[in-house]
Amino acid sequence: MSVGESKMILVADDEAHILHIVSLKLRNAGYEVVTAMDGREAFELAASQMPDLIITDYQMPELTGLELCQELAANRTTKHIPIVMLTAKGFMLEDEEASLHNVRALLSKPFSPREVLEKVNELLAVEQAGAASEPTEDECEEAGTLTADA
Repeated sequence: MSVGESKMILVADDEAHILHIVSLKLRNAGYEVVTAMDGREAFELAASQMPDLIITDYQMPELTGLELCQELAANRTTKHIPIVMLTAKGFMLEDEEASLHNVRALLSKPFSPREVLEKVNELLAVEQAGAASEPTEDECEEAGTLTADA
């Protein structure tokens, strides 16, 4: 089973050639990909499709990438989705601002599609490992019972 199997990635960029290149690379790696041409469309797709990860450009019409991240972070159903932000060379995002809006990585343009894929694989592996290491409710109850009995 590949890392990309059954994982959905939302890619948002107003430049069609970037959407095409990134989407193609991710699909070839086994990911399901949905695309948006602006921040508003990206937010609507994120809310309805619940992707496992979002890749967004910083500069887009309707909502900028940062405004999109703010709206996603403020929404109970989308606030957990990790985000990769694509930016112009030299653009920086404060660490506090990035973590507040769930931006897990910044990639400067121009970037290689391989670099994007590696970052996606890395972030989804971390997400999956984190979810696997969290105890279930039953495990917590069982641990509490064991502690109480001991």
